[in-house]
Amino acid sequence: FAYPSYFRQNELLTSQGIPSTELSHRRKSHNMSTTTDPDPQQGALAFIPLEANPQLMTDLIHKLGVSPALQMHDVYSLTDPELLSFIPRPALALLLVFPVSAAYESHRMAEDSTTQEYTAKGDSEPVIWWKQTIRNACGLMGLLHAVSNGPARNLIEEGSTLDSLLKKSIDLPPAERSRLLEQTPALATAHREAASVGDTAAPDAQDDVDLHYVCFVKDTRGGIWELDGRRKGPIKRGDLEENEDVLSTKALSLGPLKFLEREGGDLRFSAVALAGSLD
Repeated sequence: FAYPSYFRQNELLTSQGIPSTELSHRRKSHNMSTTTDPDPQQGALAFIPLEANPQLMTDLIHKLGVSPALQMHDVYSLTDPELLSFIPRPALALLLVFPVSAAYESHRMAEDSTTQEYTAKGDSEPVIWWKQTIRNACGLMGLLHAVSNGPARNLIEEGSTLDSLLKKSIDLPPAERSRLLEQTPALATAHREAASVGDTAAPDAQDDVDLHYVCFVKDTRGGIWELDGRRKGPIKRGDLEENEDVLSTKALSLGPLKFLEREGGDLRFSAVALAGSLD
């Protein structure tokens, strides 16, 4: 799970006429199936939740090996063309922070109840996906999904932590990919350093929080994918034209705007995008 920087969250929401609100917590049940309770359990490896702060996230992905040609950008609105125009295009990935509400959980469980656990591996996968087994690491999972898919994958520097992680992960089934993340000290160190320098006081690594990151990416064949380590696997939401990116009207309608519509006025949303650097 995750928490957004409150002032950045406020920018996104007030641009759509909605004020920000405080982070809330929730209790979780245990000993359930991955459909009803997909979260890492108490006692699992835990990371400090990552703030939805584009500078912090940019520093983190650069430290892990993403080229300086890419950076994370604030997304101030999902509906206002003028505000969306501030972001360099094409946008390669969108990370949405959203509330894990009763409405969302009902939707997720209904959709996952008819889906088998994802088992694919290898170069033939349209996207690479990681199951989240580290508590409060969904911000990191979102960033991994963002930079490891589509054109962004070609901008990972040879010999870097991410380059090594990807090369090892591609031929592994999901469970082993997750173990690899848990057993990569450089990943944990970089995340810990990033999470400690946000604009707001971070929750504890063991806290239960009810905000979560999901990533949307466009694959090399035009598919728009929802990538979330709490789900049973990657979810294809549709297809885009060559000139449409993850911030196009069609991509937003197939993905993130459905989250906002489902919540019916819940105030806790934030978004950042992966795109070209402004420097």
